[in-house]
Amino acid sequence: MGRFYQWEPFRDVRGAQRCELNCRPIGYRFYVRHTEKVQDGTPCEAGSPDICVAGQCLMPGCDGILGSNHTLDSCGVCGGDHTSCKLVVGNFSDTDVPIGYHRILEIPAGATHIQVKEMTRSPNYLALRSRSGKSIINGNWAVNPPGRYEAAGTIFVYSRPESDRHKGESLTAEGPTTEPIDVYMIFQQDNPGVSYQFFMALARPESSAADIHNPRQEFGALALVSAGHPMEPSAPHVHPGLLQTQNLVPAQPPIPSGQSRRSHPVVPPPVSSSQSGRSPGTLQRNVRVPPLPPPPPPPQHSSDVARDFYWQRVGNTECSATCGKGSWQSVYRCASRALQEEVGEEMCHLLPKPAVSEEPCNTEPCPAYWDVDKWSACSKSCGLGSQHRQVLCRQVYANRSTMVHPQRCEQLEKPNATQACQVQVCSHWEVQTNWSSCSVLCGLGHRTRHVRCVSNEGHPLRDSDCPGNHRPKTSEMCDMGPCVRAWFYSDWSSTCSAECGPGIQRRAVVCLSSSASEPTGENCAGTKPADMRACNGGPCQPVTRWYSGPWNPCSAECGTGTQRRDVVCITKLGSDFNVTDASECSYREKPPSLQTCTGSDCEARWFSTAWSPCSRTCVGGTQTREVQCLTQNKTLSRLCPPELKPAKKRPCNNQPCNADLDENCRDKYHNCPVIVQARLCVYSYYKAICCASCTHALERRHSGPSR
Repeated sequence: MGRFYQWEPFRDVRGAQRCELNCRPIGYRFYVRHTEKVQDGTPCEAGSPDICVAGQCLMPGCDGILGSNHTLDSCGVCGGDHTSCKLVVGNFSDTDVPIGYHRILEIPAGATHIQVKEMTRSPNYLALRSRSGKSIINGNWAVNPPGRYEAAGTIFVYSRPESDRHKGESLTAEGPTTEPIDVYMIFQQDNPGVSYQFFMALARPESSAADIHNPRQEFGALALVSAGHPMEPSAPHVHPGLLQTQNLVPAQPPIPSGQSRRSHPVVPPPVSSSQSGRSPGTLQRNVRVPPLPPPPPPPQHSSDVARDFYWQRVGNTECSATCGKGSWQSVYRCASRALQEEVGEEMCHLLPKPAVSEEPCNTEPCPAYWDVDKWSACSKSCGLGSQHRQVLCRQVYANRSTMVHPQRCEQLEKPNATQACQVQVCSHWEVQTNWSSCSVLCGLGHRTRHVRCVSNEGHPLRDSDCPGNHRPKTSEMCDMGPCVRAWFYSDWSSTCSAECGPGIQRRAVVCLSSSASEPTGENCAGTKPADMRACNGGPCQPVTRWYSGPWNPCSAECGTGTQRRDVVCITKLGSDFNVTDASECSYREKPPSLQTCTGSDCEARWFSTAWSPCSRTCVGGTQTREVQCLTQNKTLSRLCPPELKPAKKRPCNNQPCNADLDENCRDKYHNCPVIVQARLCVYSYYKAICCASCTHALERRHSGPSR
């Protein structure tokens, strides 16, 4: 072609081109067909058991012989009848599984047709590890891509569906495995359930030498080795045109029915009568099928079995899909020709069982449906925003979901594609204090609390920055009940006064008046409720334990110090305590007798003066006092908590004033204030001539400043 090329095989071809010799120059994108037929026995494509013969791609049976049509049964036995193995089925459904790697299944050596599947999709991952500890799939906290992985003498296919949101991960392998292998799961969330199944060979008695077929007993048959197995060195080189006249012996003998070889049978096309001649390029298809092992006694000939029994198609398996095109397989049972009814399959063991065919079923399309995606993130991090999702009309056919025109879903209610959202409000009202006590002891009063507007980070804001209609109430009415005197009592103490033996339970009983001006008394109506009752803690048993005394004051008034307490071992029997040796309490943990402490005078505190006299003797007045924040050194400070600041003003003398004085009670002496200051009103003479002044002075002394 005018230049020198370095050639390499070009295998990216399909169909009949697979048995052509195509080559591509290294570093270039074109390829050239050098010959129409590759050498006989060349694999049709990499990794395939199919081989090229006379330019055609043919598949040998599982015994390596073209035309034998032998297939592997579910046990992996070439030409077997599915009776030499057992099906192992189970599932791993534990929910209490820790996060990380967890072994869920051990696949023994010799397992075939292995399937491990998640029941539903999850964020967990399947993993594979050899018994020697070598990671094969998803090891060392690294997730491998889906694909084919070689291990234990077979190929494991790791699948992680991306299109189907409900289908989980899976591991499949044809087997047989040559060594045990462990299946793990990397758990990140709850276990959705993992199902598994595989076939295991049953134990067989040792066969006699007479039961083993001689692989060299071939007569006039053409046998070619399967892909990947070269001819024996003793075999002569055969030209493709002379294949029909040679009796070739395979490099490997046909595999007895008790063994297996991983291949997939394909029946080659029949040879027409016009091709039965010995012209070059034709393939003689007189291929002998190796005989099956002898059937169990009593011995029979296949012709006798065929006369009395036959394989009858009795129906199909359940369709794999209810709609959208599924598939089912034909089901055959052994039947008696004479009785025209089913019999045990062992009666047809000498007859070749018809190949199971797969046929389409339920081909009508599935109804269209609305497929919704996940909601997008909210458009705003705080406050009202919106979020969106994709809504598509889809339809399933042949196990594939396809997007279709929305008109096919018009009979269904379409889900919303947009909705309002709010991650959080940007500001909110914060209640700083609890409700205060009611302003009265009885009757109707009011109580208050402090409320402020803050941001989501807790910073104070103006009241206008928070929604006004959501502001909590800062004051409300409170009802303390009718103003009457009655007995009040607390609950009984929760424990008996004695841990064992007789004791008493107590409660507080007081006579209270609804009026704040009346003190506690005993003149309530009715009998006073009992304030104690008997109790029993059961029989006393001697108990030995550590006794801890009270902590001493902190050694530092401010800052970090220490404080101590006494810890002694005591023996208690009922209410009697006896100090005993510390070794008697050694089985109990001894409480600490020393601990660190912090002085209570380190922080600034509020100080206040005494209340001033009430500004009025009746009809309500006020009292005031000074309040200052002082440090431990008694200097002014601004570090005191503002919410703990004592009140500087309070109401006083809310009682009504007495009625006006009698018109005859007047001052008859112009200097009566001097009489009052000299405290002469105690004398009847001065009390008579200064009646008004003495009466007012007496009222002031009785009312006094409000406490």
